[in-house]
Amino acid sequence: MSDPADPKRFGLYLVAAERSGDLLGGGLIKALKQSPGYVFNFAGVGGPSMADEGVESPFDISDLSIIGLVEGVKAYNRVIRRVKQTVADILDKRPDMVVLIDSWGFTLRVAQRVRKLAPEIKLVKYVGPQVWATRPGRARTLAAAVDHLMSIHSFDAPYFEKAGLPTTFVGNPTFERDVTGDGAAFRQRHGLDANDTVMLTLFGSRPSELSRMYESFAQTLSEMKALHPEVRHITILAGTIEHTARERLEQDERLAHLLVVDEDEKRDAFSASDLALACSGTVTTELAMAGVPHLAAYKLEPVTYFILDTFKVFKAPYISMVNIAADEELIGEFLQSAAEPSDLVPALSALVSDKERRANLSRRLIETTDGMRGAGQASERAARTVIDLLNA
Repeated sequence: MSDPADPKRFGLYLVAAERSGDLLGGGLIKALKQSPGYVFNFAGVGGPSMADEGVESPFDISDLSIIGLVEGVKAYNRVIRRVKQTVADILDKRPDMVVLIDSWGFTLRVAQRVRKLAPEIKLVKYVGPQVWATRPGRARTLAAAVDHLMSIHSFDAPYFEKAGLPTTFVGNPTFERDVTGDGAAFRQRHGLDANDTVMLTLFGSRPSELSRMYESFAQTLSEMKALHPEVRHITILAGTIEHTARERLEQDERLAHLLVVDEDEKRDAFSASDLALACSGTVTTELAMAGVPHLAAYKLEPVTYFILDTFKVFKAPYISMVNIAADEELIGEFLQSAAEPSDLVPALSALVSDKERRANLSRRLIETTDGMRGAGQASERAARTVIDLLNA
């Protein structure tokens, strides 16, 4: 450990190209700040969580949240422009280490260029690609691009170490976030009775997700209102889609019954909800931690889905990490053509009508995510790993 009276100083550059990575980056910075005997000069690309810790991003990362082959092709020029901008900023600041968080395509390109132009800078990947589920060759590609991997899954290491990449399991900070809130206070604030059945809908955090999921979700909510007029409907809008989503919702007469709340009420809204419909992503894990029975729906561009389905690229039995951990579909998964009202409405209606089933699912979701949490303190373990690598 360094002497607090004579601290070691390091420059650290973090790259997070989407909201989930930004949350990891913010947690890592906070943990590093609390490490005695060290002073860090932070810089990087990120979002609001990293900004809260004093890191001002050179550009808005919202246009880099890209999933899918077709989507990637469409965004290629924009991504490359941002990669060059990021690399130029790294070369200008000359940090001791660059931590590249999630976002496979973007961070890989940054790593490869930095390695070529400034090989003395240490490169650490935080969150590896899911090679156990798809594209195992990415392990070798990553091993050639970075010096170390900090993994959030306990079963990652053998895949990457076999490819020659040293790997440290640090854990997943998602499972350490406090998702509990005051549901009773939320209901009181918004005129919801204590006995009302409350359904939460989450449209996603990427503009592309809002675009693809909006119509299916809107029509589903309209039909649910007709089938179950007693159910109260709420939604939380992620900051990355809030402006566009509010405009659409205000103009959609089908959703006049939908209560829209700000993201700062998220935990209270979770605690107030009896069931949910969500665009698949990190938020489904958070809902599971809060014990909210829910359905996860997702749509890719048709060509992207056709390629993935035809060539059986995805090997895992489920898309949700919670379902994979439970080896059971605790979270209902509705992909592509199944993510339509014709499938979503009956599944949601069954949840509304079966209070006992909701209670059982809630218990199982909490038990499963408790088991996935592990020892906790993931951000602190990541910080210790970074410090060890900087001192090596």
